[in-house]
Amino acid sequence: MSGIIGKKIAMTSLFDENGKNIPVTIVEAGPCVVTQVRTVEKDGYVAAQLGFDDAKEKNTTNALKGHFKKAGTTPKRKLVEFYGEEFVNSLTLGGEVNVELFNEGEFVSVTGTSKGKGFQGVVKRHGFGGVGQATHGQHNRLRAPGSIGAGSDPSRVFKGMRMAGRMGGKQVTVQNLKVLKVDTEKNLLIVKGAIPGPKNSYVIVRRWK
Repeated sequence: MSGIIGKKIAMTSLFDENGKNIPVTIVEAGPCVVTQVRTVEKDGYVAAQLGFDDAKEKNTTNALKGHFKKAGTTPKRKLVEFYGEEFVNSLTLGGEVNVELFNEGEFVSVTGTSKGKGFQGVVKRHGFGGVGQATHGQHNRLRAPGSIGAGSDPSRVFKGMRMAGRMGGKQVTVQNLKVLKVDTEKNLLIVKGAIPGPKNSYVIVRRWK
């Protein structure tokens, strides 16, 4: 399993050879710097830590400054570990991983943090239909959740009951997105469909080979 850290740029659409309009997402994929290589002897497992997006040195702790100095790179905002011996063995400390890792036509999985929508009711959060009638003066209970359980028995609400609450802002992975274009000059990856998160949010793109 190999991958790269990227940033969601925007959504647009492309036309294929048959004239079909396809929704796509543009991802700035790398370049990432190998900031640490973990081994079984030293760390107990095999992994490679990649860093992406330059950070200001004044906003970086002294411990991280030494960490990046050891790798021979500038401070980075986002650090992610990737696993897979074949991928890790092909990397060296301070080396670079860029968009050339991917090929057009292959499928990838993209992980990101979904947009936070705050505290929402059951209609928006879970797709409830609401209760009550919409006429005869009944207008104050249209989006209510309805009954949430029996009364005297069991005298409690079961765990996992779908109710109002905070919506979004969670880690989401979308699998099997097709890579339509790879722009090596601008480090852009164009994938079919939508990926989680707002614009300029960090995403992790993995290829399962």
